[in-house]
Amino acid sequence: MTADDSTGRLDDDHYPAYTMGRAAEMLGTTPAFLRALGEARLITPLRSAGGHRRYSRHQLRIAARARELVHHGTPVEAACRIVLLEVRLEEAQRVNAEYRRAAAKARTRTAA
Repeated sequence: MTADDSTGRLDDDHYPAYTMGRAAEMLGTTPAFLRALGEARLITPLRSAGGHRRYSRHQLRIAARARELVHHGTPVEAACRIVLLEVRLEEAQRVNAEYRRAAAKARTRTAA
């Protein structure tokens, strides 16, 4: 791989998504686990021009959380549902924080 640097890390600037094998290696799991997450509709892999599955860093964070839950005894399907709810909660909290900042900024403009 020409994109590897001397430390063996994949260069994210040139490869923003990881192949299934590399993603599984980074997570310390198997490609079968990533396929199971796909079947449970937790993560949907991107496809390269050659049709190979590729995973973004965001998808790897989600998969890592699911792997952690499964490691502690949660069934894969339940872990996927839990992680989906956590992701939705984080998104809702982010939108709420943006709304509050915009409302506070609007209040300071009208007060001035």
